[in-house]
Amino acid sequence: MAELGNIFRTRTFMFALVLSVLLLITNVLVLPEFGNPANWDENLRVFAPFALVAMASTPAIISGGGGIDLSVGPLASLINVVLVVELLPTAAGNPALAIPILLLLGAGVGLVNGLLIGVLRLQPVIATLCMFFVLGGVVLKIAPEPTTPGANWTADLGHMLGPIPGPLLLIIVPALAWSLLRLTPFRRSLYAVGANDVAAFSAGVNVTAVRVLAYVLDGVFAALAGIALTVFFQTAEPNLGVQYTLVAVAAVVLGGTPIGGGRGRLLGSVLGAAVIFLLQNLLSEVHVASSWLQVVYGGLLIAGLVLGAQINSRSWGMRTGVAR
Repeated sequence: MAELGNIFRTRTFMFALVLSVLLLITNVLVLPEFGNPANWDENLRVFAPFALVAMASTPAIISGGGGIDLSVGPLASLINVVLVVELLPTAAGNPALAIPILLLLGAGVGLVNGLLIGVLRLQPVIATLCMFFVLGGVVLKIAPEPTTPGANWTADLGHMLGPIPGPLLLIIVPALAWSLLRLTPFRRSLYAVGANDVAAFSAGVNVTAVRVLAYVLDGVFAALAGIALTVFFQTAEPNLGVQYTLVAVAAVVLGGTPIGGGRGRLLGSVLGAAVIFLLQNLLSEVHVASSWLQVVYGGLLIAGLVLGAQINSRSWGMRTGVAR
């Protein structure tokens, strides 16, 4: 048991991994069609926005300082409506032009968040909550009512692209980018700043730049989440991404990334998103009222926070020799 406990402390994503495997088995047993390979494309189209908003929230939380980014959901909505309303009907709707434009837009919003927090020293929750409302207003201005595009490349992206499902490719891109960042000093600096920004500053790390870049990364990943929303829903819906804000935070916490920062992995966030997706799918198929889903999200968030607090407390005790 002590060895098992040590595994959960050192690999904080294990709780989400075990829970997601159990829920996957339950879904297949209760809903045999869920495991049918013919339905994998559809399942991935639904899952991709969950995974991507969770990934988008992770760098800011790892950076510490209470870095919860509440704007990832509305930013995904903004990307969705800009793509459907402004880009797809024009020559800029070509993926070679549209995708870089959307990624730059996401990075720009992330940069503003990062400057508000890193330079102006606003609390992350307050700064990103303000951005939440700003983006919500811009989205309503661009698309006051749902808009459906004609035939476009996002519909094709929801199916197989060669041997790889398109939605899975959207998830792989940020995961690959995160892995490549391991080759740079940024990731080491990010964890150092999240663990102890004063010590990191004393060691010569530019704390402000690291936190600003963390929010820029949030914005880029949220832009991919907005594309995933378009792939799945094939419509511009003003409130489409807002509902994913709570999902993102709950998934990150379930995946073993503590709110205090300094630890965590993108893999854990994806597994946390898988838990929420699988649980929602199961509850929906057994006809549980949708209003209870918010209760479930809140309960999962509390469970993740409690588990994270216990793991961090025991880890601190092991490092210092103090029983807590």
